[in-house]
Amino acid sequence: MTLFGACDKYVRRIEDALSVKIWSDRGQVHVSGNESQVKQATSVLKSMTSKPDLTDDDVACCLNAAKEQIGGEVESERSDSPVAPRLAEPEAVDPSEVKTLEVFTGRRIRPRTAGQARFLKALQNHDITFCYGPAGTGKTYLAVAAAVAAMKKGAAERIMLVRPAVEAGESLGYLPGDLRAKINPYLRPLFDALHDMMDPMTVRRLTEEDIIEVIPLAYMRGRTFNNAYIILDEAQNTTISQMKMFLTRMGENSRMVVSGDISQIDLPPKTTSGLIDALRRLRRIKGIAMVELGTADIVRHPLVQKIVNAYEGNS
Repeated sequence: MTLFGACDKYVRRIEDALSVKIWSDRGQVHVSGNESQVKQATSVLKSMTSKPDLTDDDVACCLNAAKEQIGGEVESERSDSPVAPRLAEPEAVDPSEVKTLEVFTGRRIRPRTAGQARFLKALQNHDITFCYGPAGTGKTYLAVAAAVAAMKKGAAERIMLVRPAVEAGESLGYLPGDLRAKINPYLRPLFDALHDMMDPMTVRRLTEEDIIEVIPLAYMRGRTFNNAYIILDEAQNTTISQMKMFLTRMGENSRMVVSGDISQIDLPPKTTSGLIDALRRLRRIKGIAMVELGTADIVRHPLVQKIVNAYEGNS
């Protein structure tokens, strides 16, 4: 049965994720488990039937979309807090309706969850996009993919990849080597994403020519970037003044993406995160999009989602 996948791999994935039992009998599919889990599994199976050529990514997308839809009923009851600014109710976006991103390797990158679809749609329609959520939701990867796709199309002449050099336990001054060697550990995730979308020689050449520039946040002061795609990663570790400085670097025909995880702030105690402040201060400005991703959008190993849930007290 195509719906079940080769050797029932699709069904086993749903059973493991939702703790249900699925089987086929006389042409009918049966699901057993508690009411909420059965409801989710049924939603996943119905979504899967609408896919003409079912793939592993389709199953992951259907599974995460169902979790988000059901989980949203609980999420909508959450009150405002100083940690998680309350955004407007997100619009429903079908991942299959969002334009794919074509990068230099020829790959076409598409959203795998409803939250990622909202993020990509925001990137395609706004000059400044904020996105926050837990580890593994694809914030950095999709932002870099959007930048690379923009450069491939000629919509951006340069890509600026920026991170605050904030880490627990060590400072740049105590790390060995020159400036490039010191900042490399902080910027490695951005290079990893780039190397997945361009061949290494192209990345090296464009970096040497400063067409792609990967820099710590402190080195942006006094600069203005025109015709550029600018990404600030790990933005939860900026101060308010740093965030203001970053946002005011934007020049003509440029786009900015600000991403971070507000549950992993490494700033000194009693220091307000520039990301949290910006989410509150700028959320009513037209032209700025804000997208919140949740555990349903985690697309790493299935255990990552369970680990995040355990630390957030949702298990």
